[in-house]
Amino acid sequence: MKLFPRLSFLSVKGVPTLSWSSPKPLNLRPDLVTVILLVVGLTIFGLGEALLIAAGTGVSPWTVLAQGVSQQAGWSIGLSTFLVSITVLILWWPLKQVPGIGTILNAIIIALVLEFALPYLPTPDAYISQVLLTLLGILVTGLGSGIYLIANLGPGPRDGLMTGLQQQTNFPIAWIRSGIELSAVIIGWSLGGVVGLGTVLFAVLIGPSVALSLFVLDKFFGNEKK
Repeated sequence: MKLFPRLSFLSVKGVPTLSWSSPKPLNLRPDLVTVILLVVGLTIFGLGEALLIAAGTGVSPWTVLAQGVSQQAGWSIGLSTFLVSITVLILWWPLKQVPGIGTILNAIIIALVLEFALPYLPTPDAYISQVLLTLLGILVTGLGSGIYLIANLGPGPRDGLMTGLQQQTNFPIAWIRSGIELSAVIIGWSLGGVVGLGTVLFAVLIGPSVALSLFVLDKFFGNEKK
């Protein structure tokens, strides 16, 4: 008998294959439902990112890393962010990760959601409200991650690093993702990046949030597997 049965999602390993999953990431003719759910997942993911920005409790771990690189190299934050993303993609090679249309749409859709959603989101003044909005953003980001990862049309740079490391180590998704985010925070902070409470909350909780999303989706839709 498990001591904490309600926390069994923390032991999730890998992304489940469900009825809308593509048979391979590099699929130029995926089913329409797969593409639709990919877009839905990325849209929800983008909304979660927007909520985190609106909360104002701290930038994401990867932005902290980009800030640190910017401080040390004298580059702009935009160039630093781009080069960090390229570095992560290079790490895909030894991890045997395969890009797909989802890898491209990841950048496009999330950017569009941020552009159009942010002006309409609340920006609370009370700190407790900011923290609650941060937690909501983490949950929404995790849900979006689960939906689009299950579509299996190629992960974004950071999610590809997560799935690649999981496959190589066989450790649970929750711990792999949180380990990646915490590493980004620690390195970024040591290089001069700025860390807020929201940064720490995201780094610690995004892994369990993604794992919970994968667990729940598999629980409800797993009986429809091909």
